[in-house]
Amino acid sequence: MESIDLQGIHVVVTGASSGLGLAMAEALLQSGASVALASRSGEKLDDEVGRLKATGYDAFKLSLDVRFEHSVSDAVRWVRKTWGKLDVLVNNAGIGMRTVNPKFMMEPQPFFEVTSEGFRNVINTNLTGYFLVARGFAPMMVDQGHGKIINISMNHETMRRRGFVPYGPSRAGAESLSYIMAEDLLPYGVTVNMLLPGGATETGMIPEELKAQLIMPLLRPDVMAEPIVFLASEQSDGITGERIVANKFAEWYKSKIRIT
Repeated sequence: MESIDLQGIHVVVTGASSGLGLAMAEALLQSGASVALASRSGEKLDDEVGRLKATGYDAFKLSLDVRFEHSVSDAVRWVRKTWGKLDVLVNNAGIGMRTVNPKFMMEPQPFFEVTSEGFRNVINTNLTGYFLVARGFAPMMVDQGHGKIINISMNHETMRRRGFVPYGPSRAGAESLSYIMAEDLLPYGVTVNMLLPGGATETGMIPEELKAQLIMPLLRPDVMAEPIVFLASEQSDGITGERIVANKFAEWYKSKIRIT
């Protein structure tokens, strides 16, 4: 790939205070984009935005709880007032199985033992949150006549794995949502694509005591850097409804862009 310049591109990344979200935000900033790191308010978000701004990047702090419509509405108003436009939305905010079963890797819990509260909490964040945030920002993109939405997902194996309710269903639902969003937004010049790491990733969702027991090494969050910059750029114009695996991005790119 050629070097990509994202000067003038304005991006909101949800769940950006750590893990995949932070890695993607930093990659976009390094390529010249203006990026609002969206997350629930806290010291972690403050520290990361402060660090990035001190480096000279055009980073902004955006308080956002994706579970609540009023919080999404506040974020949309901030973007309209501060930037007047939004080029790219990265839906990434999510919580994992450890919120339901801290020992999920070694002691899978059957779905009928999952509490209704635990189920709703994951679905409200990982699926309903994607819907609420996309619904909030899509009208701005429709009015502009352009925009890109990138929904972060996980391997299909995760959606079928024993003991992975409700995380698996939340990501499966988000993929269906993405395909339908892509179709709904096609007439308006707005694209919707999915991006996933391609394996278990060092994001904080896997408890420290379980990492040593994993057979395969964890992927680094920066596996998302190259594909997210591509998807935010004009090189991806017209590409929609794609499901891109980050650790296989080079192969996908050669196939899609027809480079020999």
